[in-house]
Amino acid sequence: MKKTKHYPRFFGHPRYWPTWLAIAGLHLLAWLPWSLKMAVGRGLGHLAYWLAKERRHFTEVNIRMAFPERSAAEQQALVRQSFVSNGMGIAEVATALCRDTSFLQSRVDFVGLEHFQRAKASGKGVLVMGFHFSVMDLAGAIHRPFCKVDIFYKPHRNPLFNCFIEKGREKNFGLQIPNKDLKTVVRRLRQGQAVWYTPDQDFGRKVSVFAPFFGVEAASILMTPRLVKMTGAALVPVRVHRQPDARRYTLEFLPAVTDFPSGDDAADVARVNQIIESMIRLHPEQYLWMHRRFKTRPHKSQPNPYT
Repeated sequence: MKKTKHYPRFFGHPRYWPTWLAIAGLHLLAWLPWSLKMAVGRGLGHLAYWLAKERRHFTEVNIRMAFPERSAAEQQALVRQSFVSNGMGIAEVATALCRDTSFLQSRVDFVGLEHFQRAKASGKGVLVMGFHFSVMDLAGAIHRPFCKVDIFYKPHRNPLFNCFIEKGREKNFGLQIPNKDLKTVVRRLRQGQAVWYTPDQDFGRKVSVFAPFFGVEAASILMTPRLVKMTGAALVPVRVHRQPDARRYTLEFLPAVTDFPSGDDAADVARVNQIIESMIRLHPEQYLWMHRRFKTRPHKSQPNPYT
């Protein structure tokens, strides 16, 4: 059984000194010139590729399962690209958390913003459906002038680092809602608020149905159609990606999903997965492949692919 870490209440405790050092490093990274910042991010990605062996293994399994049509060499190249992209994402997260990011507005190409604005103008809530990509925290910063959306997130176990993240997100997002507080999500959507939501991880058999994701039957959370049904909110997909020059970004809203939910949970969740997959395939290297997306198998007798 995995031991639970004990964190002292006093943030000056020696247990937190490495965390303070990491926070100082993120502040320093945030203020570097942009080209140097991205170079450091790429370096961090290459370093993580060699040092984070478990996460590299998870990524290799995921990419092997999701892209069986690619050769072994192509799959491995995508694994490395993913680590490099997510290393750059660390620099982008640092910028979003530690700085006023209004200077980024001139670097963003907005596509389909009218889809979000139309849904928001209807007076009903908007469930902004994204996925775990390397520029996610930056997305809130570049979207802020149009609407500070609430964010549905998993708190960090380290209370000092969690405090740092929440403080940094205050300027870019609206209400920060812990992932177990579904009542607040429902209330905010019924009040007409927009809530950013990412249903692309494996939350286990009890709250999921199995639906195709990159051609693999994956445990897929039921919450998406149920939230829409309970609140009447519009489901508006969004993606943000870093452009090839690593200096510009594209934030794209897709049209609100129609005839959703249909009443068929399996069909609705499969549709959600298909939308997310189509967005990931445009820039697969920028997706966070490091989590165990396929750990829960349709039949308990099937082996865990990550062991």
